[in-house]
Amino acid sequence: MWTVRVESHKCQYRQFLMRSTRTLKKLAALFLGLVLSASACSLKTPVVPEGADSFLEKGRQIWGNACVTCHGADGGGGRGPALKESENRYPEIADQMQVVSDGRDGMPSFGGRFSAEEIEAVVRYIREVL
Repeated sequence: MWTVRVESHKCQYRQFLMRSTRTLKKLAALFLGLVLSASACSLKTPVVPEGADSFLEKGRQIWGNACVTCHGADGGGGRGPALKESENRYPEIADQMQVVSDGRDGMPSFGGRFSAEEIEAVVRYIREVL
C-alpha cells in the first residue's frame, strides 16, 4: 500500500510539473505578444498638418490600413522600399498612382481594392506628408 501512495505522489508531482511547464510556455507566449504589440503601437504615423484638406486625411487612413505593414509607419521602408521623397523617383503623380494601382515587383495591385480617388489620396499623403 505504501508503494502505491509513493507512485501516486510521483504521478501527481509529474502531472503538476507538466501543467506548470505548459502554463509557463503560455505565459511566455502571452508576454511576447504583449511586448510585440506595444512596440508596434509605439510606431508613430505622421500627422496630417492642421488646416490641410480632408483628402490628405483620407490618404492617411488608407496608408495606415494598407501600406504601413510593408513601407513602415513613417514611410522609411521595411519589407517594401522607403517612400519618403518618392517624388524624386516619380516626378509625375500619375506615374506613382499607376504603380499603386497596378502593383510591381512584389507589391500587390490596389486598383481593384481602392478607387482612383482613394489612390490619389494616399499618393498625395505620401508625397506631401511623409
